[in-house]
Amino acid sequence: MFVKQVSIFVDNKKGSIAEVISILGESNINIKALSVADAADFGILRLIVDEPEKAYYAINEKGYKVKIAETLGIEIKDEANELGKVLNYIKKNDIEVTYIYSLIGYVSNKSVIIIKTPDLKKTEELLEEFGVKIVDPKTIYKE
Repeated sequence: MFVKQVSIFVDNKKGSIAEVISILGESNINIKALSVADAADFGILRLIVDEPEKAYYAINEKGYKVKIAETLGIEIKDEANELGKVLNYIKKNDIEVTYIYSLIGYVSNKSVIIIKTPDLKKTEELLEEFGVKIVDPKTIYKE
């Protein structure tokens, strides 16, 4: 059960992120998580939204370079070192974490982490064996 992430390439200039966020708001799309990575000339805005396909088309229509990728959503206790335990388990099993960020708010009173690895299926299986609950994307998307 993978969570769809919308990635948008934005110019590294004042107001570019606000413009993308406004496009989503005007399209009645709710942002559940976000991360921004910047380079000299551009940034990558990664979003988990309640309607990923609708977000893709709304943003693409405005001329932005956008793509949808799969990520893994995991629930962890909102306690010290819970994330550290999970990440160390992944490391011990020789899986690289490409990037990671958290969901805004909670699902079932747990912190939700969005994680990207080169092999999401293997990561999912390992984490389930470790007792980590995998987030059902249906809890994020609009019905």
